[in-house]
Amino acid sequence: MGSRPVGTRELPPSVDAFLQDGCGRCDRYRTPTCKVHRWVPILRALRALVLEAGLTETVKWGSPCYTANGRNVVMLAVFADRCALSFLEGAALADPDAVLEAPGAESRFVRFLTVRSEEDVPRHAHRIRGWLAETSRRAADGAVFIPAPVDESVPKELAVRLAGSEPLRQAFAALTPGRRRSHLLHIRGAKQAATRERRVEGCIAEILAGRGFRER
Repeated sequence: MGSRPVGTRELPPSVDAFLQDGCGRCDRYRTPTCKVHRWVPILRALRALVLEAGLTETVKWGSPCYTANGRNVVMLAVFADRCALSFLEGAALADPDAVLEAPGAESRFVRFLTVRSEEDVPRHAHRIRGWLAETSRRAADGAVFIPAPVDESVPKELAVRLAGSEPLRQAFAALTPGRRRSHLLHIRGAKQAATRERRVEGCIAEILAGRGFRER
């Protein structure tokens, strides 16, 4: 089933509606096959912990979102094989056991607590309460998280190609920072020069088209 056009899609008006009907982002909305239905008991347990912490509940982008001092701080995220408690500035939170995960290589702010079973919620409850309290304090204090600087250096294999092609150089410079970074991360991720060369070659068409790595 394909997704409905953004302009015509219907999103759940409340978290109760989200738990009953789904997120509304595809044609499985209000059907038994919506992936939200797989995780309702876990989502209810996570929701209870968040509300216990005194955060304000709303729905944004089709998903439960919680605010503190007017700031979006936590969301409930649903995937095909798991659900998660998403801390929007989770990189700022104390995580000595390294339980929180970055949703992607480029994620400088968001951190997920991945949950796959109902047993995971009580197992992590003390951590969740601590993170929610820390998140609320940061919001109340107006704390601003400044992530570590990102390595924006251009691998020499790409630098050579940019120097040899003005259209490519201009297209690369015109990319948004996130799109540029996606190519840099992909190319730098290869240990061997030959592999980096192949990755550069594979990125050229995307760069000229104004897209990030694997963006469609």
